[in-house]
Amino acid sequence: MPALADVYWKFGYAAEAAQLFETELGNLLIEYGVIEKDLVNRPNPSQAAELFRQIDKHTLGQLIIKLKVKNQLFANLEDELAKALEERNRLFHSFYRQHNFRRNSDEGRRRMLDDLESIHTTLLDAYKGVMLLSGVDLDKAGG
Repeated sequence: MPALADVYWKFGYAAEAAQLFETELGNLLIEYGVIEKDLVNRPNPSQAAELFRQIDKHTLGQLIIKLKVKNQLFANLEDELAKALEERNRLFHSFYRQHNFRRNSDEGRRRMLDDLESIHTTLLDAYKGVMLLSGVDLDKAGG
């Protein structure tokens, strides 16, 4: 019998996967920006700070769109990224509203946990796909 604390715990894991996914997309945009502006060979702190500010303003959807323009390999992940964006938004904007009073019963909490597991898997798979573009295979690394 799952407790409500189990639901909150699993929500946290799914939220972490969403954050990792979003952070890695931002990291890739920073990498592209540093290369485009040649900030390694010609350091410019104000230009670097502006790059970070601009990336920080982007929503997850905007990060995905910007990266598709910068790297054609993102086209291979388009469906996976779109699903991850949808699930991330559902997690943060409507998960508890969708499940409403299910939190009050064992069966309801089980359904919530199953849904959170599905969301977590979708987000983690998208994160792993993006990491592969950076040359990191999390499955081989034990992640």
